[in-house]
Amino acid sequence: MSRIIVTTVPFAAHDKTPLEMAAAAGVDLVINPKGRKLKASELREVIGGYPVVIAGTENYTPEVIASCPDLRAICRVGIGLDSVDLIAARKRDIAVSYTPDGPSAAVAELTIGLMIDLLRGIGQADRGMRSGEWQRVTGRRISTSTVGVIGVGRIGRRVIRHLQGGFAGVRILAHDPSPDPTLDAVTWVDKETLYMDADVITLHIPLAANTLNLISERELGMMKPSAVLINTSRGGIVNEADLASALSAGTINSAAIDVFMQEPYVGGLAKLPNALLTCHMGSMTTDCRARMEIEATADAIQFLKSGSFRSPVPEVEYLNARKVASN
Repeated sequence: MSRIIVTTVPFAAHDKTPLEMAAAAGVDLVINPKGRKLKASELREVIGGYPVVIAGTENYTPEVIASCPDLRAICRVGIGLDSVDLIAARKRDIAVSYTPDGPSAAVAELTIGLMIDLLRGIGQADRGMRSGEWQRVTGRRISTSTVGVIGVGRIGRRVIRHLQGGFAGVRILAHDPSPDPTLDAVTWVDKETLYMDADVITLHIPLAANTLNLISERELGMMKPSAVLINTSRGGIVNEADLASALSAGTINSAAIDVFMQEPYVGGLAKLPNALLTCHMGSMTTDCRARMEIEATADAIQFLKSGSFRSPVPEVEYLNARKVASN
């Protein structure tokens, strides 16, 4: 039988379709034996000898890729590519696919949920009641707020549509390297204007050299003391130490962070009552997770059969990777 190693966790927990697809194709699908996110130092022993991996967010560094001579394809369950060194993969003729559309709906909805939580103090009230306090929180409505969206791609656009469709009166500021003037009821601004004017700032951009530590002490200092910050994109875009200092000092009101530079996260934000933390669960709804796993499995099986993908990483991502490496 052809063999595929699955490193992403969880896998087929709510929908067994990927397992059924593999069985029907005569493919031996081997699930991550450690049952958790793998460290770079563990990848070689787990994926060594397999031609195709269905990958999560574990890091496929040049060293890992070089140590796996049998590897021919990496099929990412998700949209982020910062965990795969595309240049190293191409040098060794390793094909890479991803599932860019699968997580978008779930991440956008989580963003709106975090926005409501921060503005209404839901988590704050819950923690207070559990410690014996009955103190009602006076919050703000999205409809009376200015929301700044940084990154208007698949997910950012969905967030904007949710805001426009459900919160009459909301003012939306947006920033993107390629502004779309056809997007209704959106004011396109530079990042500095967005930082200064927005009540809510939400990030929907990839992690790259030009977005690493995009939000640091300087940018946090430009925001309103009442502002809230949301990051459901990638860890490393927000400087976690600077954010913890800003939250402690009252530079901004609060933040919701779903993604971290090192995961699982252990750090100062976990000690702050005005930091709402979730464990990289933006895509974790039963339907979106199943769609990503099914799409990645389909690509993995197709690669074994024909050497091609339905959803290969586009060439522009390799160009971007080369630009980042040259900086």
